[in-house]
Amino acid sequence: MGRVEDKVALVTGAGQGIGRATALLLAREGAAVAVTDIDGQAAETVAERIRAGGGRARAWTLDVSVEAEVAAVVAEAGKEFGRLDILVNNAGITGANGTAEETSEADWDRVMATNAKGVFLCTKHAVPLMRRAGGGSIVNLSSVYGIVGSHNVAAYHASKGAIRIMSKTDALAFAEDHIRVNSVHPGFIWTPMLEAGAQVPGVAPEAVHAAMAKLHPLGTLGEPDDVAHGILYLASDEAKFVTGSELVIDGGYTAR
Repeated sequence: MGRVEDKVALVTGAGQGIGRATALLLAREGAAVAVTDIDGQAAETVAERIRAGGGRARAWTLDVSVEAEVAAVVAEAGKEFGRLDILVNNAGITGANGTAEETSEADWDRVMATNAKGVFLCTKHAVPLMRRAGGGSIVNLSSVYGIVGSHNVAAYHASKGAIRIMSKTDALAFAEDHIRVNSVHPGFIWTPMLEAGAQVPGVAPEAVHAAMAKLHPLGTLGEPDDVAHGILYLASDEAKFVTGSELVIDGGYTAR
């Protein structure tokens, strides 16, 4: 307990899945949490749970692709809690399946705006607060598909690859400010987003789940807490000598 005691964290996409698990875990380990999500009610539900457990939290509705919203929420969170030490850039979407030939310009732009531009905007506005606090930790959610490819979902892969390299660039840019920047690369994690994308007409959900589990050498899908614990490590002072790194949490998916 207390691995991020007295720190302030802002988590995007915290209304469900990995973001929700991360916000709850950071709070249990002592952080005050700015819970943000495009679904404001989902964010409020998470914040209420944190407060019910004796923690400090406030919820904000946030579309990470809109700079005015990002600037306002980051500033309000800094004012609410007095500082910002941790930023978890988790908000993301998959977009439509398709190769580069099959992907529409509109869908490409939508995925890149949330996944890559969102990381850029949140980082841009969080860094000044972290600098004033004497340093901090930024954890960016990429994916195994920021490391390896597959035959479709071109926009998603491109966005997650962008996050991977952006994390290294920002790690170098802000090292002198004692701001660490790392990326996390989950495999298939059973979240509402994955569950929604796993709907196959005429195939039982259990069969789809089992097929995805077999993609991992460990023979199972990951759970949101599996990733949240990795994020906690990178956010904490235990990782004070870790920056520009890639933490792969994928059940062995990329080991082959």
